[in-house]
Amino acid sequence: MAIIDGDLTIHQFGQEREPVVQINNFSGIAGELLEAARAAQYAPAGAYYPGIRARVDPSYLDRNRALFVQVLGRVFGFTRTVRCDSSAFSIVTTPPGELAPLQRIPHHDQSGGQIVAIMHYLQGPESGGTAFYRHRRTGFETITPPREQAFLQALAEDEREFGEPEAGYYHGSGERYEMIGEIEAQPDRLILYRGQLLHSGVIPDPARLSADPAKGRVTINMFFVGS
Repeated sequence: MAIIDGDLTIHQFGQEREPVVQINNFSGIAGELLEAARAAQYAPAGAYYPGIRARVDPSYLDRNRALFVQVLGRVFGFTRTVRCDSSAFSIVTTPPGELAPLQRIPHHDQSGGQIVAIMHYLQGPESGGTAFYRHRRTGFETITPPREQAFLQALAEDEREFGEPEAGYYHGSGERYEMIGEIEAQPDRLILYRGQLLHSGVIPDPARLSADPAKGRVTINMFFVGS
């Protein structure tokens, strides 16, 4: 189900119907942001993200502040406090054969409901969007604190039954996960979703991954914490 109002779409994927908010033409400066991304200085992102990152000032969100604040409040319940926890240009660079096992399956960012993830696409569909999933063994589409232990046990059962996840970027439905929705990348399309949702970046052509900001898959990733 999707609720559509102009450039704003609220998707409700799967059985749990958790919202994924899509805002098209969000900033009006996608080209300028892409130029800034190509001039930024990058560093390895750490153990979980398969690529490199560079900090970006999130203040450009003020260009559409009224809508942004409205979505955080009405959709995600951030009516008292809100802060940006991280904001970065991100480029996926890791070859499929070098991915760690946990990078080969859908993931969640954090089990608490107080974190909203933001993905701002700066390029078109060829760069790949974001897909959302249901874990088959548990039926979970979101990982909340009460579900964490059961989910970890189920992942171990998956590995005993199916072996180590196949080397590669996950997409579509398989033995472990069912894809329940997908957002296509479009320049200046911004999406927001709770960090609890199981999701994975879509990498259409891993052979074209590059650490060169002029050639690679460039997005802006943010996390907002609120109550």
